[in-house]
This record gives sequence, structure tokens and C-alpha cells, in this order.
Amino acid sequence: MNDMNAIRRIFQHLRDTYWPLFKSPQTALLLATGLAGFMSARCPIISWQVILGLSGSLFFAISGSTVLNMWYDRDIDSLMQRTCQRPLPAGKLSPRNGLILGIVLSILGVSWAFSLGSLYGLIVFAGLFFDVIIYTILLKRRTAWSIVWGGIAGGMPVLAGRVLATGQIDWIGISLSLAVLFWIPTHILTFNMRNFEDYLAAGIPTFPENYGFRFTNLSVAVSSVIAAVMMGISAYGIGLTWGYLRLMAVLSGGLFFLAAASIVNPSDRVNFGLFKYASLYMLSAMLLLAAEAF
Repeated sequence: MNDMNAIRRIFQHLRDTYWPLFKSPQTALLLATGLAGFMSARCPIISWQVILGLSGSLFFAISGSTVLNMWYDRDIDSLMQRTCQRPLPAGKLSPRNGLILGIVLSILGVSWAFSLGSLYGLIVFAGLFFDVIIYTILLKRRTAWSIVWGGIAGGMPVLAGRVLATGQIDWIGISLSLAVLFWIPTHILTFNMRNFEDYLAAGIPTFPENYGFRFTNLSVAVSSVIAAVMMGISAYGIGLTWGYLRLMAVLSGGLFFLAAASIVNPSDRVNFGLFKYASLYMLSAMLLLAAEAF
């Protein structure tokens, strides 16, 4: 009985202290884009070792960058009601241990990626570099336009997956990466508007603060349209059948509708609906790309 209680305490400690550092929904979505990028090449032979290498290297690299971001942002996280209970600002994990964990995961992810291919490893490293160094450390606290660089980082996993499958950077991989890049503002800017007071308290520059909610809603709408168009171009280039293309069109139509509604009738409810649907749209679109490979 004592052994069982000890095991439960260990699992509870891991769940409460370490698991939140990985931002599991965000990590899972980015990992899904990487797998979809790989499957989009319709490789005739899919080795489980390659899939394991792709999944493992991306998981470690994405998780490592996420932990490092949380380590660096622990001071501003403590100022926001939404994030003040995260392990680092809440004192559940020391900054030293958080930094070590982030560095170890990042090194494991990038090293594993380079073992699978030099170009693949370079893109995985670029994603981590853009996310941690350019976006989080250099720009996030200085300009609202930092989301562009965050979007570039977000587009790296799908490009990396495509490169691992094809051995080169092609226009389909670039268009898939651009689809994610333009999807990022839809995801982030709606979140900025929903948590406007939190970002204001932390002193993080955002579009709603700098340009107003009207311009932010317009930016979200334009970004959503471009993201859907780029995803459609990618799907056509990959050679999706008409059945899958029609499903993609329906998904894009929902994104267009909510983006338009956010301009015509802006409200917290519409913005939150667009925020939720944007994640569902990206996941569903990536699943369609992967499903066609079978």
C-alpha cells in the first residue's frame, strides 16, 4: 500500500509540476502538422522507425522550446491571472531546473533530428531558434509584430515533416508552412483580445493595445483567408481527391464565416468561437492531408 501511495505521489508531482510546462494541446497540434507534412509526400514505404524518429525529435524540440519560453517568461507570467499558477511563477519548479529541462529536451530533439537528415535537422533547429531567441527573447516584449516570427517558428514542423519525406524544400512544403504562419495570427490575436487585461498588466505589446480592436479583427479576418487559401493550394498541389478537397472547402468556409462575423458583429463570444475553431480547423486540415496518404 505504501508503495502504491508513493507511486501516486510521484505521478501527481509529475502531472502538477512538469506536464503543464509542455502545453500539451499546442505541442500536440504542432506535432500533428509535422506528421501531416511527412504524410503529404505519400511515401510508398512508411517505416515505423522513421515515424518514431520524426515524432520523437519534433516532440522533444517543441517541448524544449516551450519549456525555455516558460522559463524566460516566468516574470511576466507571474503578473497575469491566466498564467500565474504555472509551475515556474508559482514556485513549484525552480528556474534552474526549468532551464536545465528545456535545454536537455532541445538538445535531444535537435540532435535526433540531425541524425535523421541534415536538412531536416536544420529546419527543426531553425524552428527552435526562431521561437526561443527571435520571438520570445528579442521581440515579444518589444513589438506586437513578434507574432510574425512566432508564426515562422510555428510553420517549421510541417515543413520539416515534408522535408524528411522528400529530402528537399519544395513549393508544397513552403505553402504548408505559410498556411500555418498565417493561421498563427488568427489563433494568437483572438487570444490577445480575449485576455486583453492580462497582456496589458504584463506590459506585453499586442495588436489590440497598439492598433485597436477593429484593426485587430480585420487582421484576423485577412490572415484567416490567406491561411485557408494557402492550405487549399497545398491540398491541390499534393493531389487530394475531390472528396477531401470538398471537406477542406467546408472547413475553410467555416473559418471565413467566423472571420467575417468578427468584423461585422465583433464580440467576446465570436472571438472565442473563432479562437476555438481556428485550432479545430488546422487540426482537421492536417488530418485530411495525412488521411489521403493512405
